[in-house]
Amino acid sequence: MTDFSLPPAESPAEATAAPTAAPPPQDLVRSPLSDGEWHRLHPLTPLLRGGLFLVVVIGIIVANLRDRLIFLFLPMFAPDLPAEELEEFESSGDPIDFIIANNLYLVAGGVVLLVLVALVVIFYLSWRFHTFRITGDDVEVRSGILFRTQRRAPLDRVQGVNLTRPMIARLLGMAKLEVVGAGTDANVKLEYLSTANAEAVRADILRLASGRRLAETHAGAPAAGRTRMGALTDTVSRGITGMIEGDEAPVAIPESVVHIPVIRLIVSHVISPATIGLVVGLVAIAAGSITSTPWLLFGMIPAVIGFVAYWIRSIVRSLRYSIAPTPDGVRITFGLLTTITEIVPPGRVHAVEVSQSILWRPFGWWSVRINRLTGRSLSDSNTDQFTTVLPVGTLADVERVLRLLLPGVPDAEWPLIAGEGVLGSGKGDSFTDTPRRAWFLRPFSWRRNGFRLTSDVLLLRRGVVWRKLAILPLARLQSLALHQGPVDRALGVASARAHTVAGPVYSALSAIDRTSALGLFEDVAAGAVRAASVDRSHRWAQEQA
Repeated sequence: MTDFSLPPAESPAEATAAPTAAPPPQDLVRSPLSDGEWHRLHPLTPLLRGGLFLVVVIGIIVANLRDRLIFLFLPMFAPDLPAEELEEFESSGDPIDFIIANNLYLVAGGVVLLVLVALVVIFYLSWRFHTFRITGDDVEVRSGILFRTQRRAPLDRVQGVNLTRPMIARLLGMAKLEVVGAGTDANVKLEYLSTANAEAVRADILRLASGRRLAETHAGAPAAGRTRMGALTDTVSRGITGMIEGDEAPVAIPESVVHIPVIRLIVSHVISPATIGLVVGLVAIAAGSITSTPWLLFGMIPAVIGFVAYWIRSIVRSLRYSIAPTPDGVRITFGLLTTITEIVPPGRVHAVEVSQSILWRPFGWWSVRINRLTGRSLSDSNTDQFTTVLPVGTLADVERVLRLLLPGVPDAEWPLIAGEGVLGSGKGDSFTDTPRRAWFLRPFSWRRNGFRLTSDVLLLRRGVVWRKLAILPLARLQSLALHQGPVDRALGVASARAHTVAGPVYSALSAIDRTSALGLFEDVAAGAVRAASVDRSHRWAQEQA
């Protein structure tokens, strides 16, 4: 992804000299917006991006000036004030009082009208100068009125394509498309398109990114002679059609392989460690408040409100969850009010972690998270929602999700992963665990603390109170490091850390036998080179061919 500034305008000579990107093969694209030409977004984009903020500001102003507006426009409903209070009310030095006292209604109305016209012009220009195009190699977006910015996402670096439908946008039949890049703050956003166009454009981007075009012949160039006015007319026509159709049109949605009951989702949040910690804290503060300092109880009220809001938001965000296979990757959908649909292409999952809290053990529930490149900035608080692929599920749900995320693992390995990796206790299984001489380094989990290397993945198992299994595809592994401190040297053990992209999966294991760790280092180095040399999942169309 490249991000650079452009001059405010482009002269005819510069436009002629600018290189023209190759259009995508026409037999691979389905949407008229994927023809390699520059297009504009939905005409209602300024309303959703800035108009709603303006409506909120106007609402705040009206709420604060309610009494004055009633006195001005509805005097029959205004309270009867004594002459002294009325004179004080009209001469308080407030700008509204000055307008009323000097009978400047027309001037004030003209100023307000000019401001509104200026805002409408700015919104129109921002939409007019915000264009995008999809070529055979990139997704490009140009924006800005005075200071022009162009962002480009190479198709061979696309990590996924997310489709977000906020509640108000869903009512208008619109959606936001986000092309996930491979770097920090590398995403390219198309906000907003009609839902039908967004679905078609996403399919085109994934189809082009799959590498299928490298094995197919290019079709003829797109029809020439299309004028700028014709492109603008088509954009407005599509926008008006979307407004008439209303809410999002039905699209073909593959059936989910996992179904999470609402009651399970709610209970899993209620019995989480965070909830238990909050209850213990409230009990302690309540006991202290009764005995000596009651004001501490009131000090906890904001924390409780904040936690309840976070708790409800997490549940609402996990509703309508579904996960299903598609030809272009794993399709994950979640969210009740704001619906987010993301497609994770093959080869974009760098690590998988299956975990279970001790509070979930009586119910047999597990969660699955992944390490992947999200293309978001480090300060983005929504990154976590794109790394949780199974909020809560049974062991059968976990196996179905893992089979979608790791399609290259042979069928013979899945009983080992589910049986020994997830549920294994370390007694008589095929994992290499912590030796007995170092049991006090992991007094509760030393029998379960171990690893196993297959031809495709590295399995790291640890934890008793909080069971965790990290699954690291060798083709995506960056490196493996061994660490040994003075205590480890005395006990003949070492720690291993596998390096992947940043994410919630903890890919380290401590207190393993030194000789076994050295053997693991050599085997992982050879296995990662071999797996990467034959891996074609980043161009999954070629792999399928």
